[in-house]
Amino acid sequence: MKQVEVGIIMGSSSDAPIMRQAIEVLKKFDIGYEFNVVSAHRSPQRMFDYATTAEERGLKVIIAGAGGAAHLPGMVAAITTLPVVGVPIKSSNSLDGWDSLLSIVQMPGDIPVATVSVNGARNAGLLAVQMLAISNSSLREKLAAMKKENNEKVIKMNETLDRE
Repeated sequence: MKQVEVGIIMGSSSDAPIMRQAIEVLKKFDIGYEFNVVSAHRSPQRMFDYATTAEERGLKVIIAGAGGAAHLPGMVAAITTLPVVGVPIKSSNSLDGWDSLLSIVQMPGDIPVATVSVNGARNAGLLAVQMLAISNSSLREKLAAMKKENNEKVIKMNETLDRE
């Protein structure tokens, strides 16, 4: 069984379809993860317990998605010393995702949250992989191969581009 290294949390189960994009990335790189609803507003004690025990449970990175007021990523980052990647979610009660984005990206000093685009859980997963790759040469090689594949895709696009 794989060691769980990345925690993926969200404020509501309605965020799960977006946050599953991060799971797809972690599976591609064979990284163990956990996937949970941990609401900063509806279950603050659960959020506190999650953040305070994350490191002792073996987590190395936390990806936190939230919509609306989006306090989950920042509150978790205030509690843990692990890196937190925030995913602003365009939820049914949000202002087109802008409220979530601004809430997560505008953290006070000393409480960093790496923030990706609205609904950008795929990039959050990749950012977690890059963080883990700092001390994992196998992951670095896989990332380099992915970037090479991306470059080759662009070359093929140019070869088949209709320029008329």
